[in-house]
Amino acid sequence: MAGHYELFKDGYSISTNPAKLDIAVIHQYLSVESYWAQNIPLHIVEKSIANSLCFGLYHNNGQIGFARLVTDKATFAYLADVFVLEPHRGKGLSKWLVQSIHAHPELQTLRRWMLGTKDAHGLYEQFGWKLLDEGAAKRFMQRHNGAVYGG
Repeated sequence: MAGHYELFKDGYSISTNPAKLDIAVIHQYLSVESYWAQNIPLHIVEKSIANSLCFGLYHNNGQIGFARLVTDKATFAYLADVFVLEPHRGKGLSKWLVQSIHAHPELQTLRRWMLGTKDAHGLYEQFGWKLLDEGAAKRFMQRHNGAVYGG
C-alpha cells in the first residue's frame, strides 16, 4: 500500500505513519499504567513497534492512544497494546480505533484475528469478536512468561 493509512474525526486522527509515534508516551503507558506490560523495557517497546503495524491515535498532533497489530497482512493478526489515555476516554475513541483497524485496506483478507484482554470484552464484542468456544480453546495453545520484565 502506498503511503500511510490516515483518518480524521472531530479534531482527532489515526495514522499508521511510524514517524508520528511518540515512543515515550507509549512506553510510559505500557510500562507503568497497563496491566499486561508492567516494567517493559524501552528497547522492547521499540522493537515491538518496529516489527508491527502500529496505529497511533492523536489529538492536536499529540499522541493519546495506540494499538499494534502483529500480522502477515494476509491471513492472521494479533491485536495488542490497545489504549486510550484517561483524559480522552468516554468519547468513543477506542471504538473508532478498533473500527479503523478492521477497515484498513491491507487487512481485508485476514482469516483469523486474535487478542487477549482482561477487561475490554464489551468493546471487542461490538465488532464481532467472541470468546474461544470449547472446541477452539482445545486447539489453541500458548507459552507465557509473565515475569519476563521482572514485574
